[in-house]
Amino acid sequence: MSTTDLIADSAELTGATGQNDLKSALKFITCGSVDDGKSTLIGRLLVDSKAVLQDHLAGVQRGGETDLALLTDGLSAEREQGITIDVAYRYFATENRKFIIGDAPGHEQYTRNMVTAASSADAAVVLVDATKLDWTTPSMELLPQTRRHALLVNLLRVPSIVFTVNKLDAVEDPTLAFKNISAALTTFAQAAQIPVRAIVPISALKGHNVVDAMPGWCSYEGLSLLQLLEHLPTTPAESTEAFAFPVQWVEKFSSSSDTSQGRRVFWGRVATGGVQPGQTVTVLPSGQTAVVAQVLDHTRQPKSILAGHSAGIVLDREVDVSRGDWLLAADTFEPTRELSVTIAWMDDEPLVAGRVYWALHGHRWVKAKVKRIVHKLDVNTLAEEDASELPPNAIGHIELSLQAPLATLPYARSRVLGSLVLVDTASNKTSGAALIL
Repeated sequence: MSTTDLIADSAELTGATGQNDLKSALKFITCGSVDDGKSTLIGRLLVDSKAVLQDHLAGVQRGGETDLALLTDGLSAEREQGITIDVAYRYFATENRKFIIGDAPGHEQYTRNMVTAASSADAAVVLVDATKLDWTTPSMELLPQTRRHALLVNLLRVPSIVFTVNKLDAVEDPTLAFKNISAALTTFAQAAQIPVRAIVPISALKGHNVVDAMPGWCSYEGLSLLQLLEHLPTTPAESTEAFAFPVQWVEKFSSSSDTSQGRRVFWGRVATGGVQPGQTVTVLPSGQTAVVAQVLDHTRQPKSILAGHSAGIVLDREVDVSRGDWLLAADTFEPTRELSVTIAWMDDEPLVAGRVYWALHGHRWVKAKVKRIVHKLDVNTLAEEDASELPPNAIGHIELSLQAPLATLPYARSRVLGSLVLVDTASNKTSGAALIL
């Protein structure tokens, strides 16, 4: 996609929905293989956008040079090993936009951290290290972790995916390298059906094409990476779906009778649709129905609330509602115990049929049994292979049987209602991220 097309699409989307304000903060992550330069890229963005104080810069000097990666590698283990372990979030702003940026780890054993960051991101910048590839041929093999991360951010419905080819300053022929790596990335993305916003050549270390554009470098005439990010849309709210609301906190009988009318207030964030007084809702799992008497915003002011925003809901009568329950549009959802899901397996132990895990859906916990492993995805060939188990960091398709019914939607329609987190019942470790088909 050309830069002109991207800007046009963004403007059209903004005008059509009224929700994707390009002035709002963009939450994006950087991901890719180990040592592709993710932390250095973020450091470059922070420094060149003047978002780092001088005393902070002085603290990351190594041998007279600024080690940009240390601006995000905050854990002592990260600084000692020179790797990123956990997701590091940083905030910065330009004259045109605010940004929340997440530096995701590249090591396979920390894939779960990357998945967590991607699940709420508006965009993903997937880095590719030109020095690690046989860039002299367009039919080169991409690194497995680059392919895995690109597949994961696409599965997680990250709206905008941008490939950046890094370290082109360190190869003999950067123009040829960018041409051939771009061809390999395009071929892979088309085969995997991954929509790509752009492929941008950069040098995070030197600052080439990161903040300021370098027209003609590597025969690239588009925007710099930061200029591109300034034009990307934020994730649209799922306000066209039926109303669904996961209860996060129950405020007991409030003394503020002017807002809660003496009844309990159920607080949370509207997952889909919208809520306003007078509409009938069903409580899951009890199945009881009630009418919404009042809706409060985060400042306790009466107001109708749409998806993506926090709300306090007061019902017209007292019904049994606890944390983890759902308030749903009446006669709309059909809760089910059987699910077919795509799963990103992140446990150290393989996933096998017959195992039982805790499944977290919204704020509700239910037991989930793995009925069957349908197939495993080969991240290199993109082929669906028969498998009796899923090893760590594998992506596959499985069937789950739930102890109690859940109201769900396909993940392609709703990030909240279409996702589950599987947790080991013994160790309480996050084992997998499941996306409902």
